[in-house]
Amino acid sequence: MFPLQLVVYPGEKLNLHIFEMRYRQLINEVAVSGNTFGVPAFISNQVMTFGTEVELLEVSKKYDDGKMDIKTKGIGIFKIHEFFPTAENKLYSVGEIEKLSFESKGDIFVAAEILDKTEQLYKILKINKPLPDDPKDLDLYKMAHDIGLSLSQEYQLLTISTEIERQKFILKHLNQLLPTVSKVEEIRRKAKLNGHFKNIIPPKF
Repeated sequence: MFPLQLVVYPGEKLNLHIFEMRYRQLINEVAVSGNTFGVPAFISNQVMTFGTEVELLEVSKKYDDGKMDIKTKGIGIFKIHEFFPTAENKLYSVGEIEKLSFESKGDIFVAAEILDKTEQLYKILKINKPLPDDPKDLDLYKMAHDIGLSLSQEYQLLTISTEIERQKFILKHLNQLLPTVSKVEEIRRKAKLNGHFKNIIPPKF
């Protein structure tokens, strides 16, 4: 187990700098064995129940002091039944887990609405991130880090097992976020105009 203060999603690639002795031990063992390891989210000073199974893609660099840079990829979701801060003869934590399956078939019309609202959000915030042209290609996990979800919300998304429910969760978030972001952007726009000469047409009575 490699608890981190972030949420990793299936399919997500994550580059990490490994410096703690316990995780150096973990990664060195994984590099030799080819086994995967788990990244449970660490939120509010506790290891959460759900996490992501991660595979080591490569050790990009090893430093003279034993630290290393690695590339990893999320490949699945698990639920922790029991967590142990350390195991016998190990520095790192371990856990008894259950691997979970997650449904990936959603509603194409909801996907189209999510795509449209995400495009609106990116335009307002000037986010230059590619989005698919076809709603069928929309991957909610790929966009989850870029739509203003809090860490707790990102974790909540990880715990949802069906694509339909994930779509509902994301759409509800975007519907709540967009009006707020639009209002903030309007405030920012007006603040930029403050002090400029304004060409305002007065109302007719």
